[in-house]
Amino acid sequence: MPPDTSPLNRDLIGYGANPPHPQWPGNARIAVNFVLNYEEGSEASFLDGDGRSEAAHTEAMGSPVPAGERDLAAEGMFEYGVRVGFWRILRLFAQRNLPLTVFACALAIERHPPAAAAIKEAGHDICCHGWRWEEHYRLDRETEREHIRMAIESLTRTMGSRPLGWYCRYGPSVNTRALLTEEGGFLYDSDCYNDELPYWVLQDGKPQLIVPYSLVSNDSKYGRGVFGTADDYFTFLKDQFDMLYAEGESAPKMMSCGLHMRVIGHPARAAGLARFMDYIQGHDRVWVAKRIEIAEHWRRTFPYAPGMEQIAKVGS
Repeated sequence: MPPDTSPLNRDLIGYGANPPHPQWPGNARIAVNFVLNYEEGSEASFLDGDGRSEAAHTEAMGSPVPAGERDLAAEGMFEYGVRVGFWRILRLFAQRNLPLTVFACALAIERHPPAAAAIKEAGHDICCHGWRWEEHYRLDRETEREHIRMAIESLTRTMGSRPLGWYCRYGPSVNTRALLTEEGGFLYDSDCYNDELPYWVLQDGKPQLIVPYSLVSNDSKYGRGVFGTADDYFTFLKDQFDMLYAEGESAPKMMSCGLHMRVIGHPARAAGLARFMDYIQGHDRVWVAKRIEIAEHWRRTFPYAPGMEQIAKVGS
């Protein structure tokens, strides 16, 4: 039987060899977005009725405690993220006057009013990271719709305004983007890892802006043996930045730096983050931006017109 060569419901081409010049503000050669994943307090736990303890992105990187038993060590590592790591990271950004995007799990932020107040006072932007830190691809359509609604309502109460961006834990379900466009209040979503520039898609006939994220320069790699020291982390991010900065003379892109409070918030790791922040501030033509600023810039510079969409509808 000959291979099936019918078109896929995917876009494997994207911008191809000739991506658009993004015209970043200040003629920047690169846009850098730092993302703080605020998850602690919304992860799976016995106290929230989940029947298990979450241990992802902790020092154990997977609980050794038998299934069905409460892992107090993992809980403590999550607590470190909000009790200590969060404040260290905020200080690093305040000292350098750099902006930050917070991927906020709504329940986690709701449970920590001092952190919510500090984020608002610093002027960092909020991108909704779900109602809880949960796998949306495990939710049925109606449950996911309800969780999106609860997340918006919670963040609106806690932060004083609704979130304008969206990003799931790891990856969306086949229904997520349809539910986001159905809701209608998000200016962008970041549920893709397939590019270094924003792009438009059509979902149920409605244009949706995608601002891609990346796990490549994410601090979660500490737990997978890629990063062992602050030097490892700094060198990896520096190489990523240097390549994009060089290419940016003619074809600027964006770089996403994902952070977790319970990971990079520890002193020996935060040192590498501080070193990288200082490094990029030593370059001109670098736009360190909030994710909402990148989305708003793209919407102004490349407003949607029919034919601009890159991938077909996902889900139903």
